[in-house]
Amino acid sequence: MTVVWINGAFGAGKSTAARELIELIPNSTLFDPEVIGAALPRLLPPGRLDEAGDLQELPIWRRLVIDTAAAMLAELGGVLVVPMTLLRQEHRDEIFGGLAARRITVRHLLLAPAETILRERAAAVESPSDPPGGEARVRPRPGDRVEPYRAALDSWLTADAHLIDTSSLSPHETAVRIAEAVRTDTAVCDIVQTPEPVAETLAAGVLLFDARGRVLLVDPTYKAGWEFPGGVVEPGEAPAGAGVREVAEETGIVLESTPRLLVADWEPPAPPRYGGMRLLFDGGLLDHAAIGRLTLPGPELRAWRFVTEAEAAQLLPPVRYERLRWALRARARDAVIYLEAGLPVG
Repeated sequence: MTVVWINGAFGAGKSTAARELIELIPNSTLFDPEVIGAALPRLLPPGRLDEAGDLQELPIWRRLVIDTAAAMLAELGGVLVVPMTLLRQEHRDEIFGGLAARRITVRHLLLAPAETILRERAAAVESPSDPPGGEARVRPRPGDRVEPYRAALDSWLTADAHLIDTSSLSPHETAVRIAEAVRTDTAVCDIVQTPEPVAETLAAGVLLFDARGRVLLVDPTYKAGWEFPGGVVEPGEAPAGAGVREVAEETGIVLESTPRLLVADWEPPAPPRYGGMRLLFDGGLLDHAAIGRLTLPGPELRAWRFVTEAEAAQLLPPVRYERLRWALRARARDAVIYLEAGLPVG
């Protein structure tokens, strides 16, 4: 099962190219996530919508896109063509990671005409009046898309997607280029396929430090937010050993001794997540030579950095940061602390 995600700013020609594309790729179906956006004002209270500047900011929109795409492929098979602007990297991580967890291959293509063309097309479109339910209040106007698109283009987008310059291409010619990229696997989005949990999980993370006392964080490609090196404990595997294994797989660093437990944190279920027990171990100090050998698996992690506790607060999701905060205190006290949802108990 495959998703062909056609990305680009408003006016790039995504929808017209997608309609042409399904005529070129056998057993392909068009799925436009705009239908989910159109339904949300009828599903959610108006106050909830008013909190979002863009429907994509709502977790329910992203979850429904993943679930709907997976359900369509389960029903129809083949290839799903998705024309949708996706400019925030954390949204890309969540959606593509969710698809990969369902064993769905993602091909990410970016239609990139000249910026002057995008601005001309945006200026030619009149702002729509607000429909019932207030959809236009929570979706940016077309002209507002150019600057965020350029920012994404300058930071992460071109490194992740296969770029097609459509400045002088017709929709059919664009579709032919996309079909060729799909056929030759040029546009495969290299992302690890981490299976979706079906019950509570046990996970082990390892804190690694530099000479300045900063802690190592890594940036996964398959989910939003930074993380500690580590992962899910396999059946029959000791948690500390799982942490050592994950550190080696994710960073290339081989820990010579069993790390000491710092924190045990029970993460309660929060649908659609199952939660489970999260353990943090002390992997100790990395010297300059070890840091120099640090390497990342491209499909799984895109970046690493050493951060202070204050910097970690800006990068980690709140519960994960609380886990780190208490782990640092446990390390300073040479103790072990038990948490529930990131807060000490007992």
